[in-house]
Amino acid sequence: MQEERLADRAYAGIVELINVEELKIGDRLPSETRLADIFGISRTIVREALVRLASDGITEARRGAGSFVKRRPSVRLGSHMPMQEIAAAIGSYEVRFVLEAEAARLAAVRRTGEQLAAIERAMEALSNALRASGPANVEDMDLHRAIFAATANPVFLSSFDHMHEEIDRILRAGVDISRSRPPEAINAMIEEHETIVDAIRAQDGDAAALAMRWHLSQGRKRLMP
Repeated sequence: MQEERLADRAYAGIVELINVEELKIGDRLPSETRLADIFGISRTIVREALVRLASDGITEARRGAGSFVKRRPSVRLGSHMPMQEIAAAIGSYEVRFVLEAEAARLAAVRRTGEQLAAIERAMEALSNALRASGPANVEDMDLHRAIFAATANPVFLSSFDHMHEEIDRILRAGVDISRSRPPEAINAMIEEHETIVDAIRAQDGDAAALAMRWHLSQGRKRLMP
């Protein structure tokens, strides 16, 4: 547990270093030894943090050359969560890729007419909220939860509810960051959700799972500048 907390600290520290030093995409990070000295931790912990950063698409390891910046997390993330919690927040996508893609697949296969109607109502509410100027995290959460409810498996729903706080923070951040960009960013969010709903309506499980994975991968990218 202690090592996990240290790795989270190193992860957050590297993200902060990228932003504070204004490192650009393609810039080389300090060596593992230098990072260990900066954060006062072992190279092993630094290496673990770099592996997670690479998995999240923020850095890229090049054999014999070190680690380089691949994407720069948006500085606006800091207004939604403490820096030391960014690792867990972005890392939650790894769980969501597995859980939500399968939930979308099952929802497409098992949903009832009533459940589809609930999903469609949630989609309309989300679309309206995203086109307005306020937050849309509640409507976004409602749509995802309606999809989980349509799996006909209460364990899926309880798993989603268990992650509510983490997912809600990410949804808030994603909408906020997207609103700071051209309108195409919000339009893309709407289209991604509509593609998921269309697949569930057509009862195409594979298409629903693929659409959900695409939406989540794009959502993670939206946390970057």
